[in-house]
Amino acid sequence: MLFAHLADVHIGAWRDPRMKELPIQAFERAVDLITERKADFTIIAGDFFNTSVPPLDQVKRAVTQLQRLKAAGIPVYAIAGSHDYSPSGKTMLDVLEEAGLLVNVMKGEVVDGKITLRWTTDERTGVKLTGIIGRAGSLDRTYYEDLNRDALEQEPGEKIFLFHTSLTELKPKALEKIESAPASMMPKGCRYYAGGHVHIVNATRLPGYEAIVYPGPLFPANFSELEELGRGSFCFVKDWEVERVPVELKTCASFHVDADKKTPEMVNALLGELREEDVAGKIVLLRITGELCEGRIADVQTKTLVQQWYERGAYFVMRNTAQLSSKELAEVQVRGATTEEVELKVIREHAGQTPLGLNTEEEVALTKELLNTLGEEKPEGEKQYEYEERVQREARTLLERRAQ
Repeated sequence: MLFAHLADVHIGAWRDPRMKELPIQAFERAVDLITERKADFTIIAGDFFNTSVPPLDQVKRAVTQLQRLKAAGIPVYAIAGSHDYSPSGKTMLDVLEEAGLLVNVMKGEVVDGKITLRWTTDERTGVKLTGIIGRAGSLDRTYYEDLNRDALEQEPGEKIFLFHTSLTELKPKALEKIESAPASMMPKGCRYYAGGHVHIVNATRLPGYEAIVYPGPLFPANFSELEELGRGSFCFVKDWEVERVPVELKTCASFHVDADKKTPEMVNALLGELREEDVAGKIVLLRITGELCEGRIADVQTKTLVQQWYERGAYFVMRNTAQLSSKELAEVQVRGATTEEVELKVIREHAGQTPLGLNTEEEVALTKELLNTLGEEKPEGEKQYEYEERVQREARTLLERRAQ
């Protein structure tokens, strides 16, 4: 028996047209390998697309590849991921399933308050598959809390469980702040646990759980992943033995400049020494870190270097200065007023200019409440329209209460 395990394909991700092309190319490359090796079936453990409503041109190319798999007699079993997920409960996977191009294996019903999942049996191998979709902010955890695990564990035969969430036991230190859940929330007794969502490469065993596998993203989704992974990957599983398969479309060339205790002129000199000639066709990554001892961050000039790399044929150049700071800026921030003090000063200067019928202090208090409400960050898992409606509703409530 041979099957392929993919996850986090993220078709439609990346804004730049050149980078946006790579996730779909990675899927095309994976399908080449899967059909060449005549796999019995393929698993996609969530985030096939980067959004629940992906661009039609990307959908068309994905459909072409799914048709290739179908023509080769290789069924595709999938679950929706946190990016595929839609509040309506419908995703592009439903359209693809209706077209007979894949099977969404999260099927079941609620019985006596418990989610009872049904198994999908692969006709060729007899392997049984089921799973639970992923949702942003670990909202899928409620599905696990209500899951009838006993029924799943008592099912005989070779079983595969698909999941799209972060497991606490396998979470790397770099991702320690993201929400996670223990592996014990999943049913025991499956032969293989096909994971997605966390863009790491990991295969391990835990007591009661054989082969918990994250295959990694099929193509890196951001600057840090390009630095760390350099390429995408998926897994072939032959007779339950896991083989990681790299998918390298473009070589990454990474450069790091330490700006700590240096002036912008010194950093610019270091940038000028980066004379990598062999960047043709590569994704070039430039990271600048540290605290400048003087001057402004804007005085660090990277434009000329980036232009030179493009002239030498670089496929795409990315700069990351998120960890670059300035000592002068830090000192100004320390000496200056706090954000709250500045806000209060501006509010008082404009108090009494609105037809609210309030005294100055009442108007100041109301304005601060409105600013706090309108300034709330959108929590992970809440859709943009839900966030906007909630903030507007809370703002109206404040104004109505003050008007009474």
